[in-house]
Amino acid sequence: MYEMKPEYYTGIEAIDQEHGKLFSLAQETHELLNDNLQYDKTESLTRLISELIDYTKIHFSHEEAYLEQIQYEHIKEHIAQHRSFEESLLRFDLDDMGEDAESQNAFVEDLLGFLITWLINHIQRTDMRYVKR
Repeated sequence: MYEMKPEYYTGIEAIDQEHGKLFSLAQETHELLNDNLQYDKTESLTRLISELIDYTKIHFSHEEAYLEQIQYEHIKEHIAQHRSFEESLLRFDLDDMGEDAESQNAFVEDLLGFLITWLINHIQRTDMRYVKR
């Protein structure tokens, strides 16, 4: 369901692979949301959010290094968007999540909505600006 589509490819192989990994994490989030056999999703969410935080830092550092290399003129704005994403991701605090299945599913749904909306918008509206077409 959540995967790289042709309109998300920048043509820069390393960046496209990393974007693919982020879509895989979104797919894992979707699968967790629809896992009705797992009553308490706290452990899975902890792992997933941790992986998202760690991987986005790696991806953003690679992308920012590339932007420096090509001397991208809007690099400061681009980096600011990355930092904003990281800050927003950190706001998904598991302590704010209820213990019942409904509260946990709402939390996962919010995380998924945030992740996929940001990822698609960022790739299509921001990343595509530095791609030479």
